[in-house]
Amino acid sequence: MFGPFETNTYVVSDEHGKALLIDPACLYANEQQQLQVYLKGYTLQSIIATHGHLDHLWGAPWACQQWSLPVRMHEADIPMAQAMQQQYDFFGIRAKAQPFPIEALTDQPEPFTVIHTPGHTPGSVCLYWEEEKVLFSGDTLFHMGYGRTDLPGGDFYQLMDSLDKLFHLPDATRVYPGHGEHTSLRSTSRSLLM
Repeated sequence: MFGPFETNTYVVSDEHGKALLIDPACLYANEQQQLQVYLKGYTLQSIIATHGHLDHLWGAPWACQQWSLPVRMHEADIPMAQAMQQQYDFFGIRAKAQPFPIEALTDQPEPFTVIHTPGHTPGSVCLYWEEEKVLFSGDTLFHMGYGRTDLPGGDFYQLMDSLDKLFHLPDATRVYPGHGEHTSLRSTSRSLLM
């Protein structure tokens, strides 16, 4: 967990030393150093954001510079990420937002299938690894809960449709959310539907 909002950052790697970074939330120098040490020996292929909120992108300027890569996200959230200073101002954060390169996530980054799950934000996505039955859910789905819809761009009915999409995945799917502990789709869906 990184940053003042305790946001989860994930690294997925393969046996060949290739890695993918999900949600670079490392705001503080010690967090950035921790991530840099963890990734030593890996070749970072891509930086992906599950959505455009500031807490999932605190470390994006640093990470993009460190690995000479852009952050990739759904095109619907790019304007939000490009207007990071507005997010800082909205949350009363007295700091100057630093720009970073962004590209639209238009492909399926191996080994994942990108599932568009609007509701928390218009461009929220989940990353599903079918072979391993693993879902990185960003702020769409949490252990025993789901993402907020009261922030700009949120839509409760869209989020309910997105959750319905996710609940059609196998029950045994392990869920790694943007905040809090990991869970399984089975336990989370049962708690939400009761």
